[in-house]
Amino acid sequence: MSKLYFRYGAMNCGKSTVLLQVANNYEERGMLVKIIKPVIDTKGGDKISSRVGISRSVDYLVEREEENTKSVMSEENYSESDERLIEFLAKSAKENVRCILVDEAQFLSAKQVEILFIFTKKYNIPVICYGLKTDFQSNLFPGSKRLVELSDELEEVYTICRCGKKARFSGRKNKNGEFITVGSQVVIDDGEDTYESLCGECYLKKVMKIKL
Repeated sequence: MSKLYFRYGAMNCGKSTVLLQVANNYEERGMLVKIIKPVIDTKGGDKISSRVGISRSVDYLVEREEENTKSVMSEENYSESDERLIEFLAKSAKENVRCILVDEAQFLSAKQVEILFIFTKKYNIPVICYGLKTDFQSNLFPGSKRLVELSDELEEVYTICRCGKKARFSGRKNKNGEFITVGSQVVIDDGEDTYESLCGECYLKKVMKIKL
């Protein structure tokens, strides 16, 4: 039976680059893949762009959904956008797709993660999700929380902090380059805020201002 995978890491760890490489690996062997991402990720439009300069168009943009705590792990109360996602996945299975790849998976709703999980078992096709596990306040994104709960395999994609240690946290900076700890969980390309990957020690010192 195929699996749901969650490959996560801090900002700038190369998740999108790895996703594009995985897609290339499948296609070099004559296997069809489909790439999807949440529509809320506006920084690349309908494309996935990596920081090393490679990009490609996605096959499906997943619409933004409000969290529905009443419909967890059931086939009830699907929204219209949920139904469209299910229809796309079923069509992909009929086209003999060998893998579904998901970029920016932290922006999925819990229900959308469940749909992907059910898809892997129903059609025996793997789904590999790439995204952040936690936000700039070190809290789980709703999509990431459900991925941690449901994924058959979890794998961390590593990057390094300025100090040289493994970075696990994403710090948010304002337009003055100062780390901030308040604000909306999701901020994409607002022209002011930027992010930096940090190890645990640097996150506590620089962001939380804790003396160690």
